[in-house]
Order: sequence, then structure tokens, then C-alpha cells
Amino acid sequence: MHDIKTLDDKGIPGGYIASSVFVEASEAQAASLGFEPGVVYVPHPIQDRTDDEMRMLADQAFDQVLALIERR
Repeated sequence: MHDIKTLDDKGIPGGYIASSVFVEASEAQAASLGFEPGVVYVPHPIQDRTDDEMRMLADQAFDQVLALIERR
């Protein structure tokens, strides 16, 4: 999250993708930094997904991810 904050401070749009199990941790870290990052959460778990399942998750998240880098 520090990298995303650094980019944001420079006016470079971005964000990150995390699995849903990290929502609470992400919000806590964002609060400690005084920063509201762009984030897309995908269903957890990730590590045991097949390639086809990962492609499906990527397709489902694509528009949200694109919105992170298009914001100004």
C-alpha cells in the first residue's frame, strides 16, 4: 500500500487487487496512513484456483481494475 500511496501522491492513478479476506487488514493499514487507496477485492481463496477460474475472476474484475487507472 505504501507504493500505491507514493504513486497517488505524485498524481499517478492506481490501486491494488486483493482477495476478500484482506478487507479488514487493508482498511486498517489505509487508516493508519491516512489514505483511501483504490482497491478491487476478488473472492478468496486464490491459491487453489484453476487457470480457468482465475481467468473468470480476472474477467469479472476487469472493469473495476480499469476504473482504478482511469480515475483522475
